[in-house]
This record gives sequence, structure tokens and C-alpha cells, in this order.
Amino acid sequence: MANSSGLNRTGVVSRVTIAAITAALVGTTTAATAADAPQGAVPAKASVAAKAAAPAAAANATAASAGAEIRALQGVSGSSLYWYQPNGSGGYESRLYETSSWGSVKFAQQADNDNDGVADDVWVWYVNGTLAYGSGESTSTRLVNIGGGWNIYNKVLSPGQLGGGAAADLLTRDSAGVLWLHLGYGNGKVTGRYKVGPGWNAYNQIAGVGDLSGDGKADIVARDAAGDLWLYKGTGDYKKPFGGRSKVGGGWGGFNLILGVGDLDWDGRSDLIARDTAGKLYRYSGTGNAAAPFKRAALIGSSGWNTYRIMF
Repeated sequence: MANSSGLNRTGVVSRVTIAAITAALVGTTTAATAADAPQGAVPAKASVAAKAAAPAAAANATAASAGAEIRALQGVSGSSLYWYQPNGSGGYESRLYETSSWGSVKFAQQADNDNDGVADDVWVWYVNGTLAYGSGESTSTRLVNIGGGWNIYNKVLSPGQLGGGAAADLLTRDSAGVLWLHLGYGNGKVTGRYKVGPGWNAYNQIAGVGDLSGDGKADIVARDAAGDLWLYKGTGDYKKPFGGRSKVGGGWGGFNLILGVGDLDWDGRSDLIARDTAGKLYRYSGTGNAAAPFKRAALIGSSGWNTYRIMF
């Protein structure tokens, strides 16, 4: 798994401190819990460490594009949830255990709904079609029920703010391949859906968090069956949230997961990670250049990452 770099990261809360916070949160019972939500604490509070790291990350953002979030990485193996703190050098610290109540979770996505540069909120989808949401700002926060009927979608992601508002939005893809945009209110609730367009079943991976092209708007990438990766630049207009696609490159077919993780290498630009079929994990650092949005792959995990059925 991921290894600690041993760097002295000014402002980063120690793993011992975070482990203590985590243990306290898992035992918290003071807030209401949605009937369909797991009894564990909100996973997004793992970003307590990331929040402490944010000033150091910002100091490194000398040529940054706008809106690059700092995120912890979270993964679900079976019913157990784990999370990884960024290590300050483009990888992750050793994993920390969160809870074992995630067996009924189908998808999950982080968000930065208070616009502080750290993803400390989370949407969670259950196998029964329920959507829940939690904010990591409070140590007593629990996941609350947003609504049902989300089983009509086979893909859900939150690349950030796509529609011109102030909060993170959601993209969903239905079984017919139609992509939909749901504008966020900032409290977990979303508007009715807006049709983006058909044909998105051509892609087996869709990913992205924040600006990948250098224009300050949130973008996504999508991989097709041939292994080609395509960039869809965001417009900031909810009526037409993406422009036409441009080819990033080929050879992406060896990955079984492509995931937007915000600014992992702390240069102020949004990055991707990708997991191959052997369980290795790679970082693709963002460049802020739409013509070549990613640097060459950097290995950040040598084995074992296929243990996770969900990563977010």
C-alpha cells in the first residue's frame, strides 16, 4: 500500500492525532441518523488532516489554476472503510481504519461545499437506491437521507461546480447512456436533473475533480473501449456544461479505475490517480494545459489497491 514519505509537512496533523479523532468520531451518537444510512461516522471528516495541510499546499501553488481541492483518499473493502492522508510529496500515508458499516454502499463522492479548498463533505449511495449526505465540519455530524430512486443511474460523480453556482454539483449516467447534471445547493440536496446528452455509455470510466485545462472551470475526462482518454472542458453553464471533447491520449485501457483526487502533489493543479489490473496505483499530475493536461505517470502504490471495490 501507500508509504509515508517521512517529510516534515508543516501544519499537517499527525497520524496519531487523527487516529484519536477518528476513534472519537466513530463512537459519536449525538446526532440523528437517516434510517438507510450506516451507523458509522461521516467519512469526509478524514479531511481534518487535509484541512491542516491546505496552507502548505497553497504555499506551493505558485502557478496554480483556480479551484484545486485538497482531498484525502478513501476506499471500501468489503464493508470496511479506510482513508489515506496525502503525504505532501504526491502520494499517501499508510491507511487508517474508519468503520465496518459500509457493506450496503454502492457509490460515494467527496465534495467541497464550503469552498475552503478542502473536500470535507460526502454523498453516499446505497444499493437500495437511497442517497445520503454528510458534512465533515462537525464532529457529531451523521449521514442524513436526501432521497431515493438513485438506482436508475450506473455512474455518479461530482467533479465540482459545473453549473455556475457556488456549490458542488453531481453528474449521473442512466442505463440508456444519457448523462444528467444535478445542481447542488451546498447542503447535500440537489435540483432536478438537467440533460447533458446521450451516448455516454461509450465510456467505461468518467473522472475528474476541478480544473484540468487551466481555464478555472471544472472539467472531466472519459475513457472509451479502445483505451483512449478524452477531455471535456467545462463551460460553467448548466444548460451546456461541457464543450466538445479533445483526445488526451491512448493506452489508458490497462486501468480498472481512473479517479479525480484534487491536488495530490500540492502544486495547485488538479490531478488523477489510476489503478491497474495488478493493483498498482499511479498519479497523473495535472499541467493546467488543455492540449496535454497530465504529466507522465508516477507510481505511488506498488500493490494491493485492488482490494477496494470503491475508491473516492
